[in-house]
Amino acid sequence: MAMADTVERSEDFVRLTDPFRRELLAHCYRMLGSVHDAEDLLQETMLRAWNSFGRFEGRSSLRTWLYRIATNACLRALEGRSRRPMPSGLGTTANGALEGPLRRPLPEVPWLQPIPDALLGFGAGPGNGSDPADPAAVVASRAGVRLALVAALQYLPPRQRAVLILREVLDWRAAEVAELLGVSVFAVNSLLQRARAQIDQAALAEETVREPRDPRRRALLDRYAAAFEAGDMGAISRLLAQDVVLEMPPHPDWFSGRDAAVRFLSTRVLITSGRIRAVQTAANGQPALATYRLEADGALHAHSIQVLTLDQDGGAVSRISAFQDLSLFPVFGLERVRPAGERTLAGRSCEVDRASATGS
Repeated sequence: MAMADTVERSEDFVRLTDPFRRELLAHCYRMLGSVHDAEDLLQETMLRAWNSFGRFEGRSSLRTWLYRIATNACLRALEGRSRRPMPSGLGTTANGALEGPLRRPLPEVPWLQPIPDALLGFGAGPGNGSDPADPAAVVASRAGVRLALVAALQYLPPRQRAVLILREVLDWRAAEVAELLGVSVFAVNSLLQRARAQIDQAALAEETVREPRDPRRRALLDRYAAAFEAGDMGAISRLLAQDVVLEMPPHPDWFSGRDAAVRFLSTRVLITSGRIRAVQTAANGQPALATYRLEADGALHAHSIQVLTLDQDGGAVSRISAFQDLSLFPVFGLERVRPAGERTLAGRSCEVDRASATGS
């Protein structure tokens, strides 16, 4: 009988909490800036919730209760940790270093990481409180994990970060946040005011967020992927905004401006045409490419996950964030090494592959 009760309780727990998993993962990611840490904290949240499930008496909504557990777990995890920066947040550009060697990668720095769109299932399910048919809800959910926003959040102390996310991104009332954090409404408003004073509010702008199937966005990504594979620097240059930023964690050097970016790519990355292959995907509500390099063994080896930021018109790439972290490829449902039998991978998307791999 006890075993039957345990099974029934387990089934109830899964049924009730599963709709919230994706939005809780997004919440942990915003707090931590790492997809690996966010997945770990989501599991910790669910374990803590399971252990306390018998004592949950419905004094608050299940969603609020789960967010309380997740937020407190993230705050504990952030104690004593350094923020996760992007190279552009560490200092001046390396435009003047184009003639000489770049600085070595900084593996000791806990860099910001991207998160696959397929892991978050934007606009899917009742748990995130949005209607997948509602364009405004989809835009809002994607805007909440934009790289610019998550990078800006890293500059805030953990509690200010939590308040800003809950109030500005999730649109919770001050009283709800106060209850979750166990502080007064006055304290919440004070934390929010200080957070707003430190963060660039432009990171919250929604007008630059475009749907993955937006024709202009898709066409731009197709042209960029094809140009990158062909090593066509003329085509790449025409697709970049004049003030484009190129950064490549864990390399601390970064470049600002079309001329510097093109010069770097042509002399350090796309030296030999035909060696790069690209798989289209999406991360942080933005278009992305997983790039592979053809090596001497005849196989394609993982190189980087490029997350692209488009300008407001969606007609040019304004930022290239090329994460050279091979541990990200399995997270995107991609192999680190793949056969080179296909001449080109451009145009193929791994969003469906990742969703299938996670059983979502």
